[in-house]
Amino acid sequence: MSLYTKLVSGVLFPLHERLKGHTSVAVMRAMERSQWLSATDLEQLQVRRLREFLERIGRDVPYYRELFAELGFDPSRVASVSDLQRLPLTGKADIRGNMERLKADNAGSLEKFSTGGSSGEPLIFYRGKERVSHDVAAKWRATRWWDVDIGDPEIVVWGSPIELGSQDRVRLVRDKILRTELLSAFEMSNANLLQFTQRIRTLKPRMLFGYPSSLALMAEYATSNGYALDGLGIKVIFVTSERLYPYQREAIEAAFGAPVANGYGGRDAGFIAHECPHGALHITAEDIVVEIVSEDGKVVPDGEKGEIVITHLSTGDFPFVRYRTGDVGSLSQQTCSCGRGLPVLAEIEGRSTDFVRAADGTVLHGLALIYVLREIPEVEEFKIVQESLTRITLQLVTSTSETAQLEHTVTEQFRRRLGDSLVIDFVYVNKIEREASGKFRYVVSKLAS
Repeated sequence: MSLYTKLVSGVLFPLHERLKGHTSVAVMRAMERSQWLSATDLEQLQVRRLREFLERIGRDVPYYRELFAELGFDPSRVASVSDLQRLPLTGKADIRGNMERLKADNAGSLEKFSTGGSSGEPLIFYRGKERVSHDVAAKWRATRWWDVDIGDPEIVVWGSPIELGSQDRVRLVRDKILRTELLSAFEMSNANLLQFTQRIRTLKPRMLFGYPSSLALMAEYATSNGYALDGLGIKVIFVTSERLYPYQREAIEAAFGAPVANGYGGRDAGFIAHECPHGALHITAEDIVVEIVSEDGKVVPDGEKGEIVITHLSTGDFPFVRYRTGDVGSLSQQTCSCGRGLPVLAEIEGRSTDFVRAADGTVLHGLALIYVLREIPEVEEFKIVQESLTRITLQLVTSTSETAQLEHTVTEQFRRRLGDSLVIDFVYVNKIEREASGKFRYVVSKLAS
């Protein structure tokens, strides 16, 4: 670690957090100790925090005060995570319909926040300083797993209008001090990819951070044009906010000569899990309770797939309790060889809208169609939208105007997977537009609820 990085991580960033009224430093230090607890001890810590959290919101938050009274739920008697199952699941509609009643009576200063809206209408909610402190601390801890720290040179490939619209003078000064540089994921033209590649070669960052799709596109551009990026001293590439596909990981690691560390979370759900150097996606168990539920809302055993539901234990000012993320995944029964007692997410398969359904009702992951298109050299970009059980709209950017054979191949392969009655509407475009958040979605199902 350089002297400058030590100054930033040990003095300047802690001062920055203190001036903002955040307790991130103390929380991160506590998390760096608790991660080495045994799985049993961590579970006991989590249950204690869960009980205290539920007692707090049952006392201070009108919505939960009324709900607990209606259900006869006594949070002081919570003895295990399974006691959460006595409470209903929470969806975005529940939060939208109870914005004021979800605020704690003693919440103090809250900031209004929103999701990027990549899966539909954005969710607007409130965040208190406790939650922000814990989310910052969780991300900071995971960053340090990879022998990098706040203050190491970093390039961020991001696209949310929330970030890009708040680049005021104070933020620009802060980013300069922290040695963080932002590149817009909205602008991934060849001209900008060349500029981004040159910027990375000049800055030689210790870490990259961004969307898997954006970094994979940059990696493929650099590789195909002979721009070497693998000898720059990059230690790790952090990716988040989209599903990381295996071919993206391979392309990014090959181009940059550094490992990819997958992260999972969201503006609404918080910093849920992060990949360690041993390859496990560790859940931030000190703050996040993860449940996996079936379509009928029942918790399924470890190893079985279902919707990921979270309870964020540092959201007492505006609670997220049994919050439905819309993502599909499973919990692992295995511990990680890194020695951390933090539980592990076995797999994150993407949002429920990343799956398609065959005419007979069979559910398939979008990869079943993605790999068909990736095998066709003339297909440069694509987006698959399932309109109904028998109809798909396929947006394509191609390198040829002779598309008859391409359409025949795609139709044949898609029908093998989704049924002979499938109709494909081929739409040829010059560019596939990203979501308003800057994310890229390869598959969208309008059948998902």
